[in-house]
Amino acid sequence: MKNNKLGNIISNLPGKPGVYQYFDEHGKIIYVGKAKNLKKRVSSYFSKHHDTAKLRILVSKIADIKTIIVDREEDALLLENNLIKKYQPRYNVMLKDDKTFPWICIKNEPFPRIFSTRRVVKDGSEYFGPYTSVKMVKAILDFIHKTYKIRTCSLNLNKKDIDAGKFKVCLEYHIGNCLGPCEGLQQENVYSKNIEQIRNILKGNIKAVIKYFESEMKKLASEYKFEEAEDIKQKLKLLQNYQSKSTIVNPSIHNVDIFSLYNQDKAAYINFIKVSNGAIIQSHTVEVKKKLDENPASLLEFAITDIRAKVHSTAKEIITPFEMDYPGLNIHVPQRGDKKKLLELSERNAKYFAMARQKQAEKANPQERQDKLLATMQKDLRLTELPRHIEGFDNSNIQGSNPVAACVVFKNGKPAKRDYRKFNIKTVEGPDDFGSMREIIQRRYSRLIREGQSLPQLIVIDGGKGQLNAAVQSLEELNLRGKIAIIGIAKRLEEIYFADDPVPLYLDKNSPTLRVIQHIRNESHRFGISFHRDKRSQNFAQSELDSVSGLGPKTIEKLYKDFKSLKGIKQASYDDLVSSVGQAKAKILKKHFDKK
Repeated sequence: MKNNKLGNIISNLPGKPGVYQYFDEHGKIIYVGKAKNLKKRVSSYFSKHHDTAKLRILVSKIADIKTIIVDREEDALLLENNLIKKYQPRYNVMLKDDKTFPWICIKNEPFPRIFSTRRVVKDGSEYFGPYTSVKMVKAILDFIHKTYKIRTCSLNLNKKDIDAGKFKVCLEYHIGNCLGPCEGLQQENVYSKNIEQIRNILKGNIKAVIKYFESEMKKLASEYKFEEAEDIKQKLKLLQNYQSKSTIVNPSIHNVDIFSLYNQDKAAYINFIKVSNGAIIQSHTVEVKKKLDENPASLLEFAITDIRAKVHSTAKEIITPFEMDYPGLNIHVPQRGDKKKLLELSERNAKYFAMARQKQAEKANPQERQDKLLATMQKDLRLTELPRHIEGFDNSNIQGSNPVAACVVFKNGKPAKRDYRKFNIKTVEGPDDFGSMREIIQRRYSRLIREGQSLPQLIVIDGGKGQLNAAVQSLEELNLRGKIAIIGIAKRLEEIYFADDPVPLYLDKNSPTLRVIQHIRNESHRFGISFHRDKRSQNFAQSELDSVSGLGPKTIEKLYKDFKSLKGIKQASYDDLVSSVGQAKAKILKKHFDKK
């Protein structure tokens, strides 16, 4: 990696679609690219040797990296197009010309035409798109013209000229592609209804289009016209992935500044997006350090003033997440539509920027991250001190056979595997999880007290209220109740139980506290199961039955599986033994036990 700054930026990039911008040491954009996965794409520039001199020079000049996260790869392509046209980066070759992506236009005229275009003209016409696939545009227009018989001629079909009979139908009418509005053979109100239906389709309601193509495909297949049916199938695939509008480019939105805020305890992160002539041309996020307990509105107001002055913005409309009193500007809080999507896009970028900064800070100062996690756990679990030392317990047995227990130790939120302990259950007969839990808690902490070792601040029991109460009984006998916090976690809904509270606590599934508790629970379960399997295998290997002539390993394993323990086999009736291993083996066992 070229330097630590770029390494930190790349390590914290999200695996999401978006656009990346490379800057040189003077802060000038030298390259813009799109990616389906920003982390993988940007990392690839620094993780391999490049064959071309151009790429090696580009990488050597990168001093900073900025990203803009979007919803879809198609949006990334459109945004890349906008930024390259705006900044003309030195190392970008493609997309610098005046070409743009195609739109579908409903022309502002009597009996409107519908066609594709690469130019957006402000003459009252409606434009839908842009589309990243020309094939998709052709498929949609093909459906529209075949279904609705829209005219393709460029005549000015005003009512006066039609009534005067100035126009004559053309070949398109005679071959069935047009219904002849030029001679008054199709009424304008009927034509307008068709246009309204088409408008709805272009806004995203393409169910009717898909249904039409599906019926056409089946019809062609039934007529053995498989090549034509395959052509329809390809159009269907395009349409099923189709979304008519993009938040990246929209001709109905002109010069607008979008500001959003992601608020945290010590800082706020403000994202700015500039839309000019319907296209995003600029986006960046700034961090604002809090001095006092400033409210979000005052922080955003300060950022708006500062950022607009730096970028020399003259936009009169400002989109923000909440109402503000800002003289001289039209502050708008959108509730729906494309402006709402732009605001959501801005909010996502602010959040990802904050998360990246937080990860960078944690890597630079792991102790701060650790203390923050423990403070969060203390607050969430209502503890009197930071849980720097936590111990987790779990029992393991199969119907009471080979009962064992495990204790795992976490220090500062991480496993301390050298301090893990295994327990053979000594005083409990049969499948008694509560009794087993009482025994191991009593044995563990009586020994720590006896040896003068430090006690944990928190105990985590794998189980619900029953196992928790059993552990609490042992703490009371040891006079530790209230000196060590103790909780139980139930598997079904991840409920957190407290000793004196019948109502469980439900933490958010993304809570760092819950993640640590789940890790402790899973680790104690894994450690206990592993010990139980080892003991069970050892018991099989060292069983009294190994010395009995006439019994093989499979027979012994079958007996333990059916009767759970040597004691269970000894207490089994003769008929039960016959049912398990057959009459001959049952006689051998009976003779052996009678002799003993």
